[in-house]
Amino acid sequence: MMKRISIAILTALALWTMMFSPLTAPALDLWPVMTVAAVILTCMATAWGRWYRGFRITASDIGLGIASATLLWGIFWTGDKLSQLMFDFARPEVNHIYDFKGDTSPWLLSALLLFVIGPAEEIFWRGYVQRTFSAKWGPVSGFIAATAVYSLVHVGSCNFMLVMAALVAGGFWGLAYRFRPDRLGALVVSHAVWDAAVFVWFPI
Repeated sequence: MMKRISIAILTALALWTMMFSPLTAPALDLWPVMTVAAVILTCMATAWGRWYRGFRITASDIGLGIASATLLWGIFWTGDKLSQLMFDFARPEVNHIYDFKGDTSPWLLSALLLFVIGPAEEIFWRGYVQRTFSAKWGPVSGFIAATAVYSLVHVGSCNFMLVMAALVAGGFWGLAYRFRPDRLGALVVSHAVWDAAVFVWFPI
């Protein structure tokens, strides 16, 4: 079990470093690569985990997912304003993250984030990684370990704000999963809607 999840996490680390590292990112067309990465991680989670057992997305999951995505957007909006007061580098690093949009169609980008990338990340990080860690070490330690790893896979970007964004968002969804692992469907909706909102619809 731990050998497989170690391989999965190292794969995620390699993919995210390749996509966001200043050394390799300029040579890549990010969104096709990220879409393929999302499919790879989902396949690993499906083959080696059991996230799909009891999985469903009900009307209440959709409502809860949209509400929590809205709350998280507000947290990030507030954090953006505070970080600009504290760090001179904050806004330039955030702007660099938005530069990844490039010339990609907002419609295509929204669709990829809503239906592929956002759901895949939640299925992998909460439905597989946190679930596996929690089964081995308990829900609290599982939450802490999964959140830490989720943020650390972004370190290769050399972008402090991106790592902190992953830590905050990962902690938000991870804490929700720690208390309600039966509501993974709501977290999938939350992650998908938040991705599209913060990156395309209502950028901060």
